[in-house]
Amino acid sequence: MFFIDAVEVPGLGNRGYLAGGARTAVAVDPPRDIDRVLALAARRGVRIARVVETHVHNDYVTGGLELARLTGAEYLVPAGARVAYARTAVHDGDRTDVDAGLSLRAMATPGHTPHHTAYVLEEDDAPVAVFTGGSLLIGTVGRPDLVEPRLTERLARQQYASARRIAAELPDAAEVLPTHGFGSFCASGSAPGAGSGTTVGAEKVSNVALTRDVDTFVRELLAGLDDVPAYYVHMGPVNSAGPAPIDLSPPAVADPGEIAARLASGEWVVDLRHRLAFAEGHVAGALNFEADGQLATYLGWLLPWGKPVTLLAESAEQLAHAQRELARVGIDRPAAAALGGPADWLRPDVRPAAFRRARFTDLAERGAGAVVLDVRRATERAASGHLPGSLHIPLHTLPHRLAEIPAGEIWVHCAGGMRAAVAASLLDAAGREVVAVDDGFASAETAGLVRRVA
Repeated sequence: MFFIDAVEVPGLGNRGYLAGGARTAVAVDPPRDIDRVLALAARRGVRIARVVETHVHNDYVTGGLELARLTGAEYLVPAGARVAYARTAVHDGDRTDVDAGLSLRAMATPGHTPHHTAYVLEEDDAPVAVFTGGSLLIGTVGRPDLVEPRLTERLARQQYASARRIAAELPDAAEVLPTHGFGSFCASGSAPGAGSGTTVGAEKVSNVALTRDVDTFVRELLAGLDDVPAYYVHMGPVNSAGPAPIDLSPPAVADPGEIAARLASGEWVVDLRHRLAFAEGHVAGALNFEADGQLATYLGWLLPWGKPVTLLAESAEQLAHAQRELARVGIDRPAAAALGGPADWLRPDVRPAAFRRARFTDLAERGAGAVVLDVRRATERAASGHLPGSLHIPLHTLPHRLAEIPAGEIWVHCAGGMRAAVAASLLDAAGREVVAVDDGFASAETAGLVRRVA
């Protein structure tokens, strides 16, 4: 008998895996916070004998190198990947033992990257599952444009062929276990049910790479590619060089004077509280990235790479959670941190800043003349419609485009409220009068505010 445990990383839309038998196991695409993988192995009572990577990741810092070092496991990396550390180079067709009667077979699946490799888990030589990394995802495939723009179309065609190879060579009952595709920007799109499990047979009838001809697939794939977080450009080099061990020890404590000084020097101070609490009262100049939202994705996207960041958290638990999330994308050590609330972060003679929150019905009642800022991505705006006369500046471009926003009160919205809150905090920090629309975009349509482009 064998087991497969998923290591969920919902903030980044990824999964790693631990799979094995009675005594030994293999870790596949482990996240940087490897204590979670070690805890799974301890609960199973198994030794991690192999650590494998499907590819050099572009969206998170891997824990594979450190996990292999700590456990003494063999570290398997695709042979075509250029890395600066010792590893076992994996070629198409290579096999490695996992446990008695359980083995992995490497399957070259280029497309997401040129060297991408899937791993087929076999029990007594019969395929039972395939770790597909960024190749065959649930309903879709990994995007092919993260390596080099001139390679994108070629990689898209290779991605098509790789998905077809998996479908042709493996039985319908084999589980498909991707690393990306649960909200990750490494996926080329989303599909209904992308949070659930799937099989080769299910993908044959639903996956875009298995239900279209190659030219249609490539045309639709390339047309649907969206922007990617800015930190992605740094992940490949970090993973190729060999990431440093993770350090989750508490950062230095900042008092009100230090918080004010860091803001005055141009550093980022990030308030991790819920957007409702932030809007009601916060340190002027602080930015609001909720700890329970896609913290790593959006802070990693907007924060200039290497810029010091101070974290303000309600509790030690919230701070620790945020540190873990941020370390996964290479934001390793906060410059400082403080716990509590605005009363603990401000000097006694300083009052908290605040701004209004509203619904789309409030915007409808206000009538014409409001400056409305839409911070959704272009693909969202095209698919769901927009408010006539609204200014469109995607959130990830906003810090560099504040000068484009007209004078007056700004009503800022996204699709659900979280990104609008980030944008509102950026505008508030810049001294603008802002109203954060904390509402689902469906409510805008109900209120009669939406225009759809045919």
